[in-house]
Amino acid sequence: MNYTHRNRGTCSSQVDFSIEDGKLHNVRFHGGCDGNTKAVAKLLEGMDAERAVEILKGNQCGFRGTSCADQLAIGVENALKQEKEQAQGLQK
Repeated sequence: MNYTHRNRGTCSSQVDFSIEDGKLHNVRFHGGCDGNTKAVAKLLEGMDAERAVEILKGNQCGFRGTSCADQLAIGVENALKQEKEQAQGLQK
């Protein structure tokens, strides 16, 4: 499933990604430090989405209190929660 997360407190405005069978795919940042965000996307391709959250959540960029990677982790965490809620709704 495809997701979009609107970033807060970062140079990038949003990040798009998909989760298929629990794996993270097609990460694409809009704005931000081009080389760094492309590298993050390449490193995460096919990674377990929950593991990506564990690695990236809380990563900070300077004084911002967040980062593009942290915002991606928040977006992935929200997407996983949404998928879990949808699966539970289908089981009822």
